[in-house]
Amino acid sequence: MKVYHGSLNQVIRPNIEKGRPSTDFGKGFYTTTNFEQAMRWAINKQKTTGNNAKAVVNTYEIDNNLLDNEIFNIKKFDSPDEEWLAFVVNCRNTVPHRFDIVFGPVANDKIYATITLYESKILSAEETVARLKVNPYFNQISFHSSKAIRELKFIRSEVVQ
Repeated sequence: MKVYHGSLNQVIRPNIEKGRPSTDFGKGFYTTTNFEQAMRWAINKQKTTGNNAKAVVNTYEIDNNLLDNEIFNIKKFDSPDEEWLAFVVNCRNTVPHRFDIVFGPVANDKIYATITLYESKILSAEETVARLKVNPYFNQISFHSSKAIRELKFIRSEVVQ
């Protein structure tokens, strides 16, 4: 299966230590199965740098059965539900977890606004999940251990606009 990572650089050897800690699934290396989503990530990073950076999508190959491989501690979320919400809120608050790989929905800008309402106790968990299910979302696969990151086989990178 092909997965994609949006960046400002070619990333032949991903490094989980370079990730930000307060992200959806915690500090790690993030990919998606959706090329357009990776392209949007790269272009957004490019716009926020304010210089002549390039938007780059890196393509990797992973085993088709990786997310079912029992040698890894894997957490999968099929949709934004209450368990996913609690996990994302904890990760955004830098609460560590022990998973090698996490798969699930991306919290886009609309989802972040909804999560903020939940964190402010304006919405209940049930109301938050109901709102999240009406927003379109993409998937992400994040890698959180050196053992897991070795499963990514670099194929190519391309500059996108």
